[in-house]
Amino acid sequence: MKIQNQSSVVEFILLGFSNFPQLQQQLFAVFLVIYLVTLVGNAIIIVIISLDQRLHVPMYLFLQNLSVVDLSFSAVIMPEMLVVLATEKTTVSFVGCFAQMYFILLFGGTECFLLGAMAYDRFSAICHPLNYPMTMHRRVFMKLVIFSWALGFTLGSVQTSWVSSFPFCGPNEINHISCETPAVLELACADTFLFEIYAFTGTILIILVPFLLILLSYLRILFAILKMPSTTGRQKAFSTCASHLTSVTLFYGTASMTYLQPKSGYSPETKKLMSLSYSLLTPLLNPLIYSVRNSEMKRALMKLWRRKVILSTV
Repeated sequence: MKIQNQSSVVEFILLGFSNFPQLQQQLFAVFLVIYLVTLVGNAIIIVIISLDQRLHVPMYLFLQNLSVVDLSFSAVIMPEMLVVLATEKTTVSFVGCFAQMYFILLFGGTECFLLGAMAYDRFSAICHPLNYPMTMHRRVFMKLVIFSWALGFTLGSVQTSWVSSFPFCGPNEINHISCETPAVLELACADTFLFEIYAFTGTILIILVPFLLILLSYLRILFAILKMPSTTGRQKAFSTCASHLTSVTLFYGTASMTYLQPKSGYSPETKKLMSLSYSLLTPLLNPLIYSVRNSEMKRALMKLWRRKVILSTV
């Protein structure tokens, strides 16, 4: 990530929710609790899957990578946002702002492709169970994970370098909760039309295409579920698919609305709420949706807990 331009701006001011000074303390408390729960939930998943050899299969290794992404994504945005809430607004250096932008794009882009890979894994396991060991062997899994991280890295590097090359002459107040691309782009003192075309095209390829593939995968999965002889099994599978699709739709839907048109006509407060959906709620919900309702994960968690209790009594 190379940052170089002739801007007169040397720092930015994040405004956060400064329009609602009476709510700052309540928002700080709520977001702090959510942040801590997100960190603990995702950390537990990472540790459980690392320690339990039975979970070293593609489904759970994908989940482990998703937890690493969600934990990192939350850690990039939430501490800065909590500082903004505590002080009503805070200054961020030029380099610091674009460093945050880079990591938001890195982890956000990686999550887009990881969720697609996870949907493909479930599609293969449910719709083609006999061919699953051949379809999703370790080499295929590694390629999908590396591909997801590489595309996230590429997205962060290209987009951050491009946006940072624009001149920023002032004002320097970012009316947002973080240094996300659309919010920073509004302060650029240059014609950004070409970048907006790139952002529109990139959003379709990076967000909408994986989302459509996920929807198609789950559609095939639902048809397979309908063929199940057990009513209880169908209800459980439908419930699981519905919760997965809710999380996926929340993430892809709000992210596409934010990045499809970087200079869209949404109000600043609406943009902040959309940003919170994929940067705050999704990392919180994913551990609950993908693991709490999973019997193998619950069994591994209980095993880890019993081991801790035994060691503490020795």
